[in-house]
Amino acid sequence: MTAIERSRTVAVVGAGTMGQGIAQVALLAGHPVLLYDIDEAAARAGRAAVQDRVERMTAKGRLDRADADSAIGRIGSAHALADLAGAALVIEAVVEDAGVKRALFASLEEVVSPDALLATNTSSLSVTELAAGLAHPGRFLGLHFFNPAPLLPLVEVVSGFATDAAAAGRAYETVLGWGKTPVRCADTPGFIVNRIARPFYAEAFAVYEERGADPATIDAVLRESGGFRMGPFELTDLIGQDVNEAVTRSVWESFFRSPKFTPSLAQRRLVQSGRLGRKSGHGWFPYGKAEDARPRPEPHTAGPQACPDAVSVVGDLGPAAELVDLMEEAGIAVTVTETGGPYIQLPGEGQLVLADGKTSVEFADVVYFDLALDYRGATRIALSASEDTSEETLAEAVGLFQKLGKKVSVIGDVPGMIVARTVAMLIDLTADAVARGAATAEDIDTAMRLGVNYPLGPSEWHGRLGQDWAYDLLHHLDERCPGGRYAPSLALYRLGYAADAQDAADAEDTADAQDAADAEDGA
Repeated sequence: MTAIERSRTVAVVGAGTMGQGIAQVALLAGHPVLLYDIDEAAARAGRAAVQDRVERMTAKGRLDRADADSAIGRIGSAHALADLAGAALVIEAVVEDAGVKRALFASLEEVVSPDALLATNTSSLSVTELAAGLAHPGRFLGLHFFNPAPLLPLVEVVSGFATDAAAAGRAYETVLGWGKTPVRCADTPGFIVNRIARPFYAEAFAVYEERGADPATIDAVLRESGGFRMGPFELTDLIGQDVNEAVTRSVWESFFRSPKFTPSLAQRRLVQSGRLGRKSGHGWFPYGKAEDARPRPEPHTAGPQACPDAVSVVGDLGPAAELVDLMEEAGIAVTVTETGGPYIQLPGEGQLVLADGKTSVEFADVVYFDLALDYRGATRIALSASEDTSEETLAEAVGLFQKLGKKVSVIGDVPGMIVARTVAMLIDLTADAVARGAATAEDIDTAMRLGVNYPLGPSEWHGRLGQDWAYDLLHHLDERCPGGRYAPSLALYRLGYAADAQDAADAEDTADAQDAADAEDGA
């Protein structure tokens, strides 16, 4: 399937920030561009804004003068929808109202040529629903750009129920030719990013609601241990609490109020109080003027504790196996026992265990530690203990990680802790989405890395952590927090089962090969 020729016109309906950004992308890719808005003055202002951005790019040396002049000469503002008759692709970026969008596309269908593609930039509405009533729904699809469109590479190419594969392929190749990174997805609620990303916010809010930790601490742990660029509290303050909650609620409603997507009551109260984040001057955190703003809350960081001179590592620590090398490099004497566990035996008889979905209160003297993207590179580690955990065991656990150069945040006895439960839920939603044909695992990984700057895609996390890790953690969480939110999906179960079957087959093949070699030696 070939891309739309650069000589063909691309039209953008809606001259706001997103419309201007999409117009700029198409323009700099070499297309003639028409910008239309129901407010003709807005269309002219949008065209002028794009031209100004082109000039600024030239002034900064990012675009040469000849190319800038050529681009400026190719952009125009349309006076009426009829002016878009020659467009090969029309992308709308108008208000998120299904009725408004359907009426717009019904009018466009009467204007454009039969081979023109019609696309919506919606982030939350159903592409299939928007196409309902069109005479030719096969040429209609979603092209979801991320703001700011000129800078962010990701574009979700969304096929509705009636979208022709040829139309989706042509749109994909066109966007690819524009220098973007397109990913294909079906018309599922939230598409890829807004569907898969829900646990990143929801689990942080749940830990807060469970009084496990404060927002500043949760954000710090996800950044400094999980490797995420921003924490969910500061990120939703940036997005706007009303906007983020509306997306969560839309996905929840679209999935028939599945407990997997249940909105946060704490966030609802924030929205009801008008604390919407940066735009209102207060959200989870204060954002007043410098002279009257309250200081930003600091994450909990434990005071200095003595490090144990020696520990025993019992069993395979799995995702935390790197800690053995780190402890030895830090001068801690480490004795390794291959069977049993897995845990780190501390001198005072307490145990240090990687988060597994259980709670400290269930055991005699256990401190849990959270998952890290990279234990060597992590600058902070979260520990979880119950009221019954001995002070000696907690102090030894804190001192051990401090000796490894980590800041330590002690949180409440929350099953799955912070990073571990978030990552497990991301893995589970991804497995389910892939099994249901929403997108491929590769496209989901790409979308989450580029669309929301995750350090790894969920399937990459899954491969790194092991096929059973997320399933086991969620199974334990589901036992302690029943209701369906943490129940592992059938898709995740099947992935683990398939991996176990493959491991068994590989082991059998290895044994057969060894038997054959032994027989050859005997001969």
